[in-house]
Amino acid sequence: MSDAILSIRGLRKTYGTGVDALKSVDLDIRRGEIFALLGPNGAGKTTLINIVCGIVTPSEGEVLVEGRNWQTDYRHARERIGLVPQELTTEAFESVWNTTSFSRGLFGKPRNDAYVEDLLKRLSLLDKRKSEMRFLSGGMKRRVMIAKALSHEPEILFLDEPTAGVDVELRRDMWDVVRKLRAAGTTIILTTHYIEEAEEMADRVGVISKGELIAVDEKRDLMAKMGKKTLDIVLADPLAAIPSGLSDWNIELCDDGHMLRYQFDSHAERTGIASLMRRLSDMGIAYKDLSTHQSSLEEIFVELVHGEREPA
Repeated sequence: MSDAILSIRGLRKTYGTGVDALKSVDLDIRRGEIFALLGPNGAGKTTLINIVCGIVTPSEGEVLVEGRNWQTDYRHARERIGLVPQELTTEAFESVWNTTSFSRGLFGKPRNDAYVEDLLKRLSLLDKRKSEMRFLSGGMKRRVMIAKALSHEPEILFLDEPTAGVDVELRRDMWDVVRKLRAAGTTIILTTHYIEEAEEMADRVGVISKGELIAVDEKRDLMAKMGKKTLDIVLADPLAAIPSGLSDWNIELCDDGHMLRYQFDSHAERTGIASLMRRLSDMGIAYKDLSTHQSSLEEIFVELVHGEREPA
């Protein structure tokens, strides 16, 4: 992929215990996109990030940053990648300003007070610049972690569960920060347990399960391809069972016989809805209400990971 800023090729990680944390992962990340990596605990998300960030050594495979091999061109990769880990690790007695400035120095960048000031302003931290880390809330500490990761002006930012343990209001605040970073040209890869986070922010979504990347697609395309629609028909009178005359449709009886649920492909040439409604009329089955529901990314994720959607 010509516009890939990061290319992962045949990445494997097998630990001494024989556990395969990653099984030959291939992935291209496009410059300037927000890519969400979804997966349950133990799926391999953090292992993948730690390999790309140089914290864990892969068993096989390679990582290319702007076409240059991570391991043979370590300095080039390190300068271009920032990481915000899950754990909030900061010096309790350091100020916000010193924490951010010191991190910049670790990467060999010259002092640049104007850049640090602008960074803290963008992250709504400027008024806290003299505060010691121990006096900050969890959400503010998370922002400082992002400031630390961005202090050396990387082009790629990894956010490993960026809103873990953060309340709903601060999560939405964090999403806003991420969008602003992307608007400023930063490529962002985030892992998350919150499906709605990916649905809200990502351009593309990857789903990882048991060390394998089982789906990668544009968020909208993934939902269009796998998103099923459901028609709920609330009946005027309950049914004890689905009549044999409705066996041509994928129907289930719900809500103690008060509702028929019909699942269909909204992209099919014929959804079967019109013929189903005619059949209900012919059979004298009256209904009080109709509603449709599109699969969310969460339902698609469950279906991908478990093979089949769980019964309603």
